Amino acid sequence: MRLIGWAIALAAAGLTPAAAAAQAPPPSQNAAVATPATPATPPAGTAQNPGKPDAAQPAIVYGSVGHMIPTPGVGEPDGSKGIQLQVTPIGEEASKFHNNWLLPLCAIISIFVLGLLMWTIFRYRRAANPTPSRNSHNTLIEVIWTVVPVFILAAIAIPSIILLHNQYTPPPADVTVKVTGHQWYWSYELPDYGVNFDSYMLKEANDPTRQANQRARTDNDGPPLLAVDNRLVIPAGKVVKFIVTADDVIHSFAMPAFWIKQDANPGQLHETWAKVDRPGVYFGQCSELCGARHGFMPIAIEVVPQAQFAAWVAQNGGHMPGAQSATAAATPTNGAPSAAQPNADGNAPPAPAAAGTAAANPAPAANNPDVANRTNQ
Repeated sequence: MRLIGWAIALAAAGLTPAAAAAQAPPPSQNAAVATPATPATPPAGTAQNPGKPDAAQPAIVYGSVGHMIPTPGVGEPDGSKGIQLQVTPIGEEASKFHNNWLLPLCAIISIFVLGLLMWTIFRYRRAANPTPSRNSHNTLIEVIWTVVPVFILAAIAIPSIILLHNQYTPPPADVTVKVTGHQWYWSYELPDYGVNFDSYMLKEANDPTRQANQRARTDNDGPPLLAVDNRLVIPAGKVVKFIVTADDVIHSFAMPAFWIKQDANPGQLHETWAKVDRPGVYFGQCSELCGARHGFMPIAIEVVPQAQFAAWVAQNGGHMPGAQSATAAATPTNGAPSAAQPNADGNAPPAPAAAGTAAANPAPAANNPDVANRTNQ
């Protein structure tokens, strides 16, 4: 029986290709003959054609709003040790607390402990003390090593709590920016101004992954891995509130010169703020491991005077809040000319009827034919 089962299985396997071939319809005589695909010519500006100029690239006027030339050593890594130059009130407060209080306190404690350790090794070595002391308690020393750390912790905690309070108690915002992290780029939206856009990292000229519609980075754009195609522009001297979120994984909106590092969690809105008085270009990066291209989603913020900020808003198809309300007041929604607009004959339009009289009670002739006939007679 086992042999019969094997024979049936082999027969079925042998007949399957033949049955499939028999069921397949014959090729049509009028069917078009397939030809091998011709490789498309690589677009200009890609790695295959590095010598040709990029296609459809708009002219960049460096120095204009949105394309300010960065200042070396300001708002970007410069290779020096320590904290970057801070340009916000919270950043200056935190930098002073770190440089003028924490570091000296750490240095004093380290030097004291090292000196105490060296003195103990030398003073109580075996050659100088062949018979060790049997003392196990010293009330004065125990009080000292209990009380002194309490004072040290209080000296650190009080200014830290003050700094945290100032950092998480923002003043009223002048500008609100919604920041959304994606894999792997940033999106910015200014809801009060009608501006929203995406920001991608600028690639190098010899990068094989750079496409024809992507312009290459130059030194005027910023350092490598930090320059972007569309910078976020904010006004100088104004309180800017950042509402930070993400749409896929956890990111982190970090701007070292602003003393900002705010996580961006999907489905959550987190808030931070900055007030920058110094115009310039400032760079940051995503500071949360968010995937394969985590290191390729930089942040670039350009701080400009108020007039240039208004020009940037207009360039991006937005509007200033005051200008929008003035335009809406000057243009009635029903299409009728406003009181300030003359008619075609140059005369001022008649005054509108008082509310609740003619508008609410139309002329009787319009609704009653008898009244209309008497009026015509």
